Amino acid sequence: MPLFNQKVSPGLTIADDTDILHFLNPDDNDKYIDARTALKNSDIYSIIFQLSADLANGKLKADAPRAQGILNNPTQTSNAHAFWQSMFAQLLLGGEAFAYRWRNQNGTDMTWEYLRPSQVTPFLLEDGSGLIYNVTFDEPEVGVMEAIPQSDMIHIRLLSQNGGKTGMSPLYALTNELQIKDQSNKLTLSALGRSIVAPGILSIKHGGLLSDEDKASRSRKFMKQTSESKNGPIVLDDLEEYTPLEIKSNVAQLLNQVNWTGAQIAKVYGVSDSIINGQGDQQSSIQMMGNAYVKSLSRYAKAVTGELNNKLNANIKLDLRPSVDPLGDNYATAVSNLRKNGTIAANQASWLLKEADYFPADMPKASEPPKPISTRDKPTEGGDNDEQD
Repeated sequence: MPLFNQKVSPGLTIADDTDILHFLNPDDNDKYIDARTALKNSDIYSIIFQLSADLANGKLKADAPRAQGILNNPTQTSNAHAFWQSMFAQLLLGGEAFAYRWRNQNGTDMTWEYLRPSQVTPFLLEDGSGLIYNVTFDEPEVGVMEAIPQSDMIHIRLLSQNGGKTGMSPLYALTNELQIKDQSNKLTLSALGRSIVAPGILSIKHGGLLSDEDKASRSRKFMKQTSESKNGPIVLDDLEEYTPLEIKSNVAQLLNQVNWTGAQIAKVYGVSDSIINGQGDQQSSIQMMGNAYVKSLSRYAKAVTGELNNKLNANIKLDLRPSVDPLGDNYATAVSNLRKNGTIAANQASWLLKEADYFPADMPKASEPPKPISTRDKPTEGGDNDEQD
C-alpha cells in the first residue's frame, strides 16, 4: 500500500486595512480598546449585558433533530443560556466569537467549547479555498492544535473588511469618544480633588497679618462655637464677619458634561439611548422594546444564524419573541385579533398559542365550542318593574 506524505500548509496571515494604518503610524496605540477596559464603562456594560441577554433569551430552532440537540445543550461546563450569552457578548465586544466543535468519528457534535479571541489565530489557505485555525486550549492535555479546518470551528462575525473572513469590533468606532470621556473623568476628579470644601468664610477685620497657626486656631474655635450653640444664632463681634458658601450649578455641569457619550455608544450598537440611561418613553417595557429594538436584535441574529446554518447544514432561526414579549400577552392579542378577523380558525389559534407555550401542551379540550362573552342581553339587576306592578 503506497504511503503519501501529506504536508499541511501553514496558511497565509489574514490582513485588513488596520495593518496598513499601523504600518503608516506605528506609534498610534490608541486604535484598539480591549474588552476588559471597555466593560469598565457603565454605558458599554449596560448595553452589552442587555443585548447579549435578550439574544440569549431567544430560542434557536432547527429543522434537524441533531442540530436542535446541540443548540439546546452546547456545552458540558455551563448551561445553554450562559454559553450563548457569552458568545453574544464576545460577538458584540470583539466583532467575532469562536467555539470549537468536539465531534465523534461519525462527525456528530458531542459538545462545543467556547474560545476567547486570544486563543484563536485564523489563517487563509494558500490556494484560497478556505480558512484554518491555530487554537491554544486551556487544557494542558490538549495544548495547541494547528491547522484546524473551518468545518470544526464556529466562527461568528459582524462587520468585516476582508470579505467576511474576520469581524471588526464596534469598539473601534468608539475610540475617540472613550478617550474624551476618560480625559473628562480625569479632569473632573482632579477638579474635585483640588477644590476647597468649606461651609463658609470667616473674615477677621482690623486684625492685621495673622499667622497660619492663629488662623487655624480661630477656625477650630469657631467650629466649636457653632457646635456648642446647638443650631442657635452665632454671636460675632465687629472684628469678624462670616459668609456662608453657596453651591454653584457649574459643579453639576462639570459632572454631567459627558452624558452625550452614552448616546454615541447606543448609536454604534444601533439601539436607542433610552436603553442605557433608563428613561424610556413613558410606555410599557414591551412597547418600548418593539419595532426599532427588534430590528436591532435581528441584525445580530442574522449574523448568528448565518454561521450556524452553514456549519450545521440545517435551517436555523432565532425566535426573538421571548425576548421582546416575555409574557406572551402581545402575541396572544395578535392571535386573538386574527381569529376575530376570520384569518385563522379557533383550533389554529389554540395551536399557535400552545406552540408559543402560552397555553400548556396538556390543556384539556373544550367540552363545547367557546363563545364570546356578551353583556348586551344580560338582565339589569335592581328594583321591580313599575309597568308589571
